[in-house]
Amino acid sequence: MKEIADWLLLIHLLPTKPDYLRVKVWRRLQGLGAVSVKNSVYALPSSDRSREDFQWLQKEIEEMGGEASLCEARFIDGLSDDQIRQLFNAARDGDYAQLVEELRGSVSVAMTGNENVEEQRQRLRRARKRFEQILTLDFFGAPGRQACEELFKQLEAAARPTAAGSRKQVATEYVGRTWVTRPDVGVDRMASAWLILRHIDPTAKFAFASERSKPVAGQLRFDMAAADFTHEGDRCTFEVLLERFGLDDPALAAIGRIVHDLDFKDGKFREEDGPGVARLLSGMATLAPGDDARIRGASTIFDALIAAYSIPSSM
Repeated sequence: MKEIADWLLLIHLLPTKPDYLRVKVWRRLQGLGAVSVKNSVYALPSSDRSREDFQWLQKEIEEMGGEASLCEARFIDGLSDDQIRQLFNAARDGDYAQLVEELRGSVSVAMTGNENVEEQRQRLRRARKRFEQILTLDFFGAPGRQACEELFKQLEAAARPTAAGSRKQVATEYVGRTWVTRPDVGVDRMASAWLILRHIDPTAKFAFASERSKPVAGQLRFDMAAADFTHEGDRCTFEVLLERFGLDDPALAAIGRIVHDLDFKDGKFREEDGPGVARLLSGMATLAPGDDARIRGASTIFDALIAAYSIPSSM
């Protein structure tokens, strides 16, 4: 029976000039999470992803005028598998240590109370993105990860609005109601309708009326003139609903930042997923025959988005 290789090795030889080629290849290897097991020999755990990553780099090296070979390997003598895994963990622990230093600084700033909640959230978002980048290269669960996760908990708690600071609505008063908004629903109204259905009133019914229509007793209006829930200051309706109902889930907050940027077009948050969400909603709105259909279609998109944002970092 053929034995399964544990490792993939990239063996390469670069031209002596220009010097920047070595730096370029070294940075690419670092970006892949590869470790050096010998001069010009780099390893990755054997997987389809590692094979594809090394194959692309092999092609780049050859296009630069260098030589490269990709090998499947099992170490029989010399370096042991445990020692190689320790090399990977040491590299990731170095990355985690840099992030821990940054996070400790953020915690210290948060403790002074001199930074507002939105600044804390932006700082947290940048750090979380870096953490997720490290996680993709943490093949063997380096010990430094735990310290980062503990500090993230502290920062998330600091960035979460307190009960006294939020005007949390009594949810039972808003269940089983008809929610009214303007027709031809756009991103803020689609997102708000999804939020209402999933987190405020799962039995909600929706109706559509012009701005000039007379309010009907018992109905709730959102994202329109003289509405119960609409824009407040520089916050879109989705953000107002989050605050008024005390919905402080970080995944919902991330969606709120995307909705804000798409609705106001002010570039306040610049979430990297924003353009993709905009394209999906635009395509869905083109296909949907009416407002109810748009809300259903948008709900599928936002369900998928919050599921992605809610995946535990260990996955």
